[in-house]
Amino acid sequence: MKLYSLSVLYKGYAKAVLLKAAYDVSSFSFFQRSSVQEFMASTSQLIVECSLKGSKASTKEQEYLCHVYVTNDSLAGVVIADSEYSSWVAFTLLEKVLDEFSKQVDRIDWPVGSPGTSQYAGLDGHLSRYQNPREAHPMTKVQAELDETKIILQNTTESLLERGGKLDDLVSKSEALGIQFKAFYKTAQKQNSCCAIM
Repeated sequence: MKLYSLSVLYKGYAKAVLLKAAYDVSSFSFFQRSSVQEFMASTSQLIVECSLKGSKASTKEQEYLCHVYVTNDSLAGVVIADSEYSSWVAFTLLEKVLDEFSKQVDRIDWPVGSPGTSQYAGLDGHLSRYQNPREAHPMTKVQAELDETKIILQNTTESLLERGGKLDDLVSKSEALGIQFKAFYKTAQKQNSCCAIM
């Protein structure tokens, strides 16, 4: 799971304005990083321009999954991640970031803002912390623990069923041995009864 980009934009009438962005392009080669970052910035703007106010959506662009959330007051957030990243966690992150941004940056500055002028510094920290959704969000940690417990229980149940089968085999073998022992005992009694001790 990888989180590549987290950005906050303003959905204007004509186009989307990038207010703040954070990128993690460390997994790309040095020569690709700037072009990948530009691709993610332009993709984020395009997705916000195509989205309606008050909507959440996920879209696939090449090998990336883009999650967008546009509030009713035209503030938008975009997460670009790989396809394994949980959309539920991505939207939780977007809600948190947009809430923080709207409290820290005055609404009047949104239409004319830019990454250099927006006084919000939380994106890099969120991008870093949410790289591992299990550690960042308590519900995903609980879900992961439940999944692990479920696997352990399934393995234990399979092992018990396997043991039960083996126990059934042992019971049937012991019953067969019991029958053989009775037959042997009766045969031994018959043979001993014909011989008299003098």
